[in-house]
Amino acid sequence: MVHCVKSFLDIQEYRRAVSPMSLLSLTVHWLDTSCTPHGAMLQAKNFHGSHTSDTIAAAITDILVKWHIPLNKVHVMLRDNASNMKKAMDNMGVRSLGCFAHSLQLVVNEGLLSQRSVSDAIAIGRQIVGHFKHSPLAYSRLQDIQLQEMQPKHLQQDVKTRWNSTYLMIQSLLEQKRVLCAYIADHDLPSTLTANQWALLEKTSIVLAPFEELTRKVSSSTASTADVIPAVTVLKRILAKEGDADTGIKTMKKTLLQAVNKRFDTVEDEPLYALATLLDPRYKDRYFTSAQSAKRAKDALTGELEEDLRRSTAGASQAGPSQAAEPQEKFPRVEAAAPSSFMQEFEQIVEESEDPGAASSSSPAVQLHGYLAEKTIATSDNPYQYWGVNKYRLPCLAATATKYLCAPCTSVESERVFSTVSNIVDEKRSRLTAERAEMLVFMRKNLPLLIK
Repeated sequence: MVHCVKSFLDIQEYRRAVSPMSLLSLTVHWLDTSCTPHGAMLQAKNFHGSHTSDTIAAAITDILVKWHIPLNKVHVMLRDNASNMKKAMDNMGVRSLGCFAHSLQLVVNEGLLSQRSVSDAIAIGRQIVGHFKHSPLAYSRLQDIQLQEMQPKHLQQDVKTRWNSTYLMIQSLLEQKRVLCAYIADHDLPSTLTANQWALLEKTSIVLAPFEELTRKVSSSTASTADVIPAVTVLKRILAKEGDADTGIKTMKKTLLQAVNKRFDTVEDEPLYALATLLDPRYKDRYFTSAQSAKRAKDALTGELEEDLRRSTAGASQAGPSQAAEPQEKFPRVEAAAPSSFMQEFEQIVEESEDPGAASSSSPAVQLHGYLAEKTIATSDNPYQYWGVNKYRLPCLAATATKYLCAPCTSVESERVFSTVSNIVDEKRSRLTAERAEMLVFMRKNLPLLIK
């Protein structure tokens, strides 16, 4: 690794009720010389003592030293939104970002799920699902009715800390509405939903659908910090739009829009997000809602490109004039199903701001101008493949893209580490030491890399 070592690191704490174990995970993400993304778990460290910012910073520093990763090679650290984690990153002197998925969780909770009428309806739905989960007899009776109605589907239990699981629970209840009404006719339930509450859940499901789609999008293994600004822009537009289908949900949408504006008010002014968005060929400068923010981002990127060129003049000159003049290669487009309203909004924003034309040169400023003037690639295309193909035509931009596009926008990978831990340290293996558990998790998460 040379410049590719510039990487993303994310940190999460983990506690198990089964075993008195506290772990701090550190995962790393990078792009190699062909712009292919990679990720690995460096450590799930046994974490002793109080979880203060100083102890967290010291633990992370120890891991970096162990792996011979200097701080100047760390592009950004992704963390949760806890104050001790943020302060730990500040103490280390590294740039950091909060988990975008956690911020979405707060938006939905503050903007919708905290409303009394909605939370009451969801609480009743949770009691109904819990009744069938804990009573085999009730579940058997429900299955009999489902078979008669030809709807053999499970009711989804939600987890309060994950709003999208609440959305899935609402969806499962709505799908089984007729079955549940038939069940109530002959059997008792701990609580029942009124007609108004059923209607409220239907409206809630409609409003939350774009958020659920966005959560899945940013939680994928290919998501990066470049996805944040476009996602926020699309959410704001969807929530601000009014139509005939919005009858009864306008207040919900307005409340959620206020929460989005509050949480992501300054997202376009964050250089780590802004520059990553510019360097993603699917987005470029098309999704900035503020002309001033777009100009600041372009100026900052131009300055960084020129600085990188000064630091690596010899390396950049190896591309050669013949390679720099190579025409842009085309990619086969991915055939997809009809886009959802969420994805249609992405395409509409691009169409409104598209400016055809192209230019290329070895100058960073001219490279950037030509790159931004070209049409964006489809949102379903692979941005890493684009830079793998165009790294000789746009060498300065490609080198900077490998740094900014390597960082995910959520801490999903760390949470997946802890899901692996929960499968290893359970009631039957509760005496495993933290060191042994870490060895097993390390092999489980990194074995595919070792095989390759």
